[in-house]
Amino acid sequence: MKILPFLMGLFLLITGCEDVIEVETPTEASRLTIDALLILTDTTEALQTVQVKATLTSSFFGEVTPADLEGITIQNLDFIPSGPLEDNFIQLEEVAPGIYEGTKNTRFFTQGELFLNVQHDGQRYLASSEFSTTPTIDNLTQGDGTLFGGDETEIVVSFTDNPDKDNFYLFDFDFNEYLVTEDRFYQGETFEFSYFYDDGVGPGQNIEVAIIGVDFAFYNYMNQIIEQADSGSAGPFQTPSATVRGNIINVTNIDNIDSFDNVEDTTNFALGYFAITQSFSKALTIE
Repeated sequence: MKILPFLMGLFLLITGCEDVIEVETPTEASRLTIDALLILTDTTEALQTVQVKATLTSSFFGEVTPADLEGITIQNLDFIPSGPLEDNFIQLEEVAPGIYEGTKNTRFFTQGELFLNVQHDGQRYLASSEFSTTPTIDNLTQGDGTLFGGDETEIVVSFTDNPDKDNFYLFDFDFNEYLVTEDRFYQGETFEFSYFYDDGVGPGQNIEVAIIGVDFAFYNYMNQIIEQADSGSAGPFQTPSATVRGNIINVTNIDNIDSFDNVEDTTNFALGYFAITQSFSKALTIE
C-alpha cells in the first residue's frame, strides 16, 4: 500500500526538476528575394510572357511571404522598336501576390543586354543578363546501371555541344534535382552521361529532363546552390542555409552608374538571380 505514495513522490520530484531550455535560433533582418530566371522554350513565337517572383525571407523557421514591389521593369537598351508605339522596356504587372508578369516581342529578350530594375521599400535593385542559347537533348533513355545501393534508377542523356563558344549548362531532372556542366572536355562533340535517382522514381513514373543554357556567372551561382542542396537544403530554389549572393545588387546610393565603384556593401543586396535562358526538354516513362 506504500508503493503508490512513493511513485507519486518520485513523479513530483522528476517533474519539479524540469527546466525550460531556450534555444537561440539565427535571426536577421528580412531580405528581398527575386526569382527572375526567365526561361524561353520556343523562340519562334512572336511574343514571350515572362514571370518574376518576389518574396521576403524572415527569421529562422519563419515563413516566406510575397513581396509588394513598388515597381519592376526589364529594359533592353540595344533593342530597336519596330514601331512608334513600342518601347525598349517592359513594365511587369502583379498578377498574384508576389508574382509579376509581362509580355513582349521575342526579339526583345534574345538580342542585346537586358537590365532588371526592381524598386522595393524605397530601395532600388539592378541586375543585367544576356540571352543564353542551348542545344536540344538528342536522346533520353533508361539504363540498367546502379551505383552503391543497387536500388537506383539510371537514365542516359545525350546532347551535342555548340563548337563556336564555351558553353555552360544547367540540367533539371525533375523533383528539385539539378546538375551543372561545362563543355571544357567535350566542346563541339556529342556528350552522353548517366544520372541516377536514389529513390522516389519507379516503374510507371513520368519524368521530364530539361537542358538550360547558362553563362559562366550563373553556372558558378547554381553550383554553389546545388552544393548546399546536397548537404541538406530543401531544394536549390529554396532559401539556402548560408547566403549565396546572386547578381541583383542594391544601387540606391550609387554615385556613378558607369563604374559601380561603391557597391561593396556586403549586407545590402537581394537574394536570387536574374538570367534569360533557352531550354529544351524530353519526357520519359520509367519501366
